[in-house]
Amino acid sequence: MDIVINDNSIEPIYEQIQQQIIKAIIKGDLVEGDQLPSLRSLAKELRVSVLSVNRAYTELEKNGFIYSIHGSGFFVGDTESKIVKEQYIREIEDLFIKAIKLSKVSSLSLSDLNEILKTIYKLEEGEE
Repeated sequence: MDIVINDNSIEPIYEQIQQQIIKAIIKGDLVEGDQLPSLRSLAKELRVSVLSVNRAYTELEKNGFIYSIHGSGFFVGDTESKIVKEQYIREIEDLFIKAIKLSKVSSLSLSDLNEILKTIYKLEEGEE
């Protein structure tokens, strides 16, 4: 699994791990039933504490992205479930709220925001 930790980020390590796993699920790089690395092996690979990986996995499990089987490890959950889709929507809404707040500070209009969103969306479509 390709996870990159940015030591200069203000985002906590566990959130970086969590977000990158979610992104891999959304992109389809991780699918339902895929086993995730163990806490210790991922911590060793990323050179972070086991506690950081454990917190990331705990949050992912709490939000329905993964599940654990005692003695077997962590696995990607049902990525098509309504719970997971609702979580995606909540995350998108949170990002939109941040963007709106920044746009107000920058005196950008709603049409400016729409134009930015359309441009980025088109660029991302071309990468896939």
